[in-house]
Amino acid sequence: MAILRTPERFPGELVAELVANAPGKRFAGRVSQGTGRVAGVEQRWNPPYSLSPSSMGAFTTCPLAFRFSYVQRLPEPPSPAASRGTLVHRALERLHDRPAAERTVEAALADLAIAASELESHPEFAGLELTPEQWDNFVAEAETHVRRYFDLEDPTTVQAVGLELKLEADLGSVRVRGIIDRLDLTADGELVVTDYKTGSAPSERWEQKSLAGVHLYAVLCEQNFGVRPARVQLLYLSKPEAIVALPTDSTVRGVAMKSAALMQAIRKACDKNDFRPRTSNLCDYCSFQEFCPSFGGDPDIAHAVLADRASAAAGRPPLPLGLS
Repeated sequence: MAILRTPERFPGELVAELVANAPGKRFAGRVSQGTGRVAGVEQRWNPPYSLSPSSMGAFTTCPLAFRFSYVQRLPEPPSPAASRGTLVHRALERLHDRPAAERTVEAALADLAIAASELESHPEFAGLELTPEQWDNFVAEAETHVRRYFDLEDPTTVQAVGLELKLEADLGSVRVRGIIDRLDLTADGELVVTDYKTGSAPSERWEQKSLAGVHLYAVLCEQNFGVRPARVQLLYLSKPEAIVALPTDSTVRGVAMKSAALMQAIRKACDKNDFRPRTSNLCDYCSFQEFCPSFGGDPDIAHAVLADRASAAAGRPPLPLGLS
């Protein structure tokens, strides 16, 4: 078993190697052999190439968690809720790939079974380490979401022209990206952006905030296809409930302004190495809580500790972090 030390007790040359190899990291300075700290250091991070709805939401929620996930790209353990969402999305993608007349509840459940078979061995799902009974319960919960989808719309009337559609566009100095669950073409020749949600539906107070991602998708459609979608909709499968909004000149400007402001703030944080934690009730669900200063952790050892754990999980010799 590896013995993890605090940075003050790391060998100086090892610290230099870890810092140099940390994803996204730039630094200038020399390593103090006595403490293992980088003396006269001016640490900087490379900002991400582009922004997505999830990364934008992460930065506004907690800049430090954003740094871990989107700048350092540290591994996160899979969560049952997120993995269940992946499974449901895959089942509905398969359903809408069928001819319209075949999109029945029975077909959707068959697609769910196929999706579960496809994904069971995927690292995201294998990492859940579920027992056979737990896996059956996991799939049963996904089945509930798939059944509730039919309470929201009749899939036989939907003409999908894009499924899991990956789009990117430049908005001034910011490149934005997103994956649209479903892009529909109505009988009137208009586009509709549909996004499935397997989490809880927001209260009225938070509805507009929840629509930020699909408004970005509307902008991506307009930039790539030259057509602004007539509406965007969130389908919350847990309730079930649909939240619908109409893209306007105002929402388009809002997306551009917010994206530019966030990227400016992110670049500044990267340049100054200033990613401060922001505590909230979401902290209990954060994969990186043990490295957060608000909970007595040290962000600078996250890369080394997680790399050591990944080596141990893969059966490789751990990094020599202990002193002999």
